[in-house]
Amino acid sequence: MLFAPDTEEALEFVTVLANTAAGASRTGDDELSTVEELAALLSNHPFSGRIDHDAAELAAVRETRDLLRSVWTLDRDEAVAAVNLMLRVAQALPYLTRHDGLDWHIHATEPSAPLAERIRVEAALALIDVIRMDETNRLRVCAADDCDGIFIDLSRNGSKRFCSVRCGNRVNMVAFRARRTR
Repeated sequence: MLFAPDTEEALEFVTVLANTAAGASRTGDDELSTVEELAALLSNHPFSGRIDHDAAELAAVRETRDLLRSVWTLDRDEAVAAVNLMLRVAQALPYLTRHDGLDWHIHATEPSAPLAERIRVEAALALIDVIRMDETNRLRVCAADDCDGIFIDLSRNGSKRFCSVRCGNRVNMVAFRARRTR
């Protein structure tokens, strides 16, 4: 599957953000419970513009995380309504920009907008591409029974089932051991 680079980047960020939730994270705990954890997340996935580094911003980003996790599993028509609402609430106005060594790409909020709003709008813009291309089936939840992780399947044949190699290996090992005991 081929999306524009900024679309793929936004979708991959959504999965990283969403997979900080309890049950979806590597540790099983909420990995976005402190301002420091948010700063660490942003150091690996930089966002341009305003970042407040305070508890209110953390709470808003956590709320955004929960919203994006819920949108991920909606059917196409429900996702349209959710994406349109995210854009309307933010009064998003798309524009092309270049910054931080990146070529032309789309933003729809000002750099001074709150971080959570910029995350929601970037995710909404990326989801527009997914919806328009009728590829919402590529927005997946991990097939491992004990994992709530989400991922975007960017493979050519759309056959990816697990959020990580770790989950895939774990499920395959359990199946292998079950076959050996028969």
